[in-house]
Parts: sequence; structure tokens; C-alpha cells
Amino acid sequence: MLMPKRVKRRKVFRGRMTGKATRGNTLAYGSYGIVATEPCWIKSNQIEAARIAMTRYIKRGGKVWIKIFPDKPVTKKPAETRMGSGKGSPEFWVAVVKPGRVLFEIEGVAEATAKEALRLAGHKLPCKVKFVKKEEDKGGVKNENE
Repeated sequence: MLMPKRVKRRKVFRGRMTGKATRGNTLAYGSYGIVATEPCWIKSNQIEAARIAMTRYIKRGGKVWIKIFPDKPVTKKPAETRMGSGKGSPEFWVAVVKPGRVLFEIEGVAEATAKEALRLAGHKLPCKVKFVKKEEDKGGVKNENE
């Protein structure tokens, strides 16, 4: 699973997830991708599960890019522990995702195959996502419903 090799601070604040994604909100590498439509924390094992679901469906064809990285440690205290006595120890790593962030990109497969692979990946994630494809004329991101 993904996690940083080294970190400056082992325990960080929870932070806020308000606003829209200003970075990583366009397709950079692939022709198709999925974009988050709501804010969430995505765990490293959920990213891995989505990656496996995609690569299994496309059967070693095409190329997949993971555009998010879990670099935030989340701490937990043991069950039935009294209040106080400091912050808990790090339990897992999450990627903070805001609406509009491109999560995965895919290239080298047909649109129908890409759509189904990304749909399967979306089911493994804790937030709602939508399928997007790159526009040929501008190079931007276009929603599939438009």
C-alpha cells in the first residue's frame, strides 16, 4: 500500500476539506479519468483496491495513473481508553480529496472499456465520482453528460 517513506511530523491535525480542488483538476496524462464530486479522505487500501479493480478489468492493456497520494497520517486511540493522556498513535494514511480532483487516469483502451474499468474503481472509493474524458480541441476536461 502507498505511504510516505519519511515524514517531517508523525502526527498532524485533522484539517478542513472546504472548497474545490485548485490543483490536479485536469486530465494530465490519460484520455479518460474519474473526478471526485464530494470531499473525503481516501485510505491507502482503498486506492489499492481501486487500482486492482481497474487493472484486472483492462487485462494488462493500456496504462493507469494514480493522481492522489496518501500523505496524511490518521491517529486513533485504543478502544475503551479514558479521555486525555495525549494523542493516539498513527493507524493509517489518507489522501485528502476535494471536489474536482482527478483521482485516476487511463490511456490506451477503448472508451467503453475505460468507462467500465473506472466505474468498478469508483465503487471501491468512499466518495461519489464521475467519469470524464479529454476534449480533443481544447485539451481540457469534459463531463460525459454534456
